[in-house]
Order: sequence, then structure tokens, then C-alpha cells
Amino acid sequence: MSNIFEFRDNIINDYQKFSTSFANIAAEDIRNYVQNESDEGRFWPDPVLQINANYLRDKNVTELSGPEGLLHPQTASFFSIKKEGKPPIPFHLFKHQVFAIQQAQAKKSYVVTTGTGSGKSLTYFIPIVDAVLRARAAGDSTKRTRAIIVYPMNALANSQLEEVKKFTDNLTGNSVSVERYTGQEDKDKRVHIAK
Repeated sequence: MSNIFEFRDNIINDYQKFSTSFANIAAEDIRNYVQNESDEGRFWPDPVLQINANYLRDKNVTELSGPEGLLHPQTASFFSIKKEGKPPIPFHLFKHQVFAIQQAQAKKSYVVTTGTGSGKSLTYFIPIVDAVLRARAAGDSTKRTRAIIVYPMNALANSQLEEVKKFTDNLTGNSVSVERYTGQEDKDKRVHIAK
């Protein structure tokens, strides 16, 4: 390995070989489609690097829900900071968060690798919530699981649930619910989550 980019390419090539080694798709049209998506890099996005540890601020969620239309207006309400007796403050995003949201809205894969406290989780939460709210606005009010986020440790799942729950009361009508399932829940909680 001569540099980090070559290292990344080697990892992607190894993973591509591994992930396709056990997928024997019989239908030719589907096999060709999956192969084409793989060849186009759909499953292994290009790296996004940000050298400066001082994350660059970008727009807030309200600005992104304006004429640009990157976010639904209810998403901006959802991701606002509420303090008792004061008007809500729109959540301000970093450049890497806005870029990730743009990738998500364009239905492109993305991976965010930034330091602790940089808002990586929000780069995934915001597009998920936005998709749910857009679907609801379009008349799809069916209660169902819309996304599953997998964490490597229960402790991380617990802390991320606390973070997103800070926002769930920002909208009336219980339009977005978030639950955690770690396998440690009792039967009643599992039934509740399944509903």
C-alpha cells in the first residue's frame, strides 16, 4: 500500500468480491442490474474527506426547507431546539451534514467519517425523518417501520436514542416515533415496538 486511497480501494475490492461471492441471482435481468449497480460503485461510495477539525458551518434546517426545498418544512420544525418560554431555534448544520443530506435526497449512498461530536448521526436521522414526513404529507399515514439503524453496541444505541428523542416532541400528532430494539426488551415492549 502506497497511500490511504489505495488502501481504501483494496478494501472496497475485497469487500466487493466477498459480497458478490455468495449471491447467485438466477434471474438474468436482476443479476445484470445488480452487477451494473456494483460496477457503477452504488454499494461503495467515494470517500469524502474533511481535513479541518473545525467543522465548517452551513445553513440551518429552516433555510434548507425554504425555496431550496432540500428539507420538508416539518423536518425543520422537528429538528429545532426548544427552550421553555423561547421560540424554537433552527438546528444549524455543518457542511458535511448538508452534503450528506443532499446525497440522501439524491438517493445516493454515503458514508460520513468525522470526529466525535460532529453530528454524524444526524446526517442519517435527518433524511430518514424527512422521508417519513414527506410521505405523511403526501397522504401515506400507514404506521410501519420506515428505517432500521444498526449500531455495533447497545450503549451506542442507547445514547443515540436519547439524542433523537430530544426532537420527537417537537411535532404534534406523534407523526414520527423512534424505538430501540436491542433484544433485551421484555415481551410487552417488543409487542409495542412491533406496532
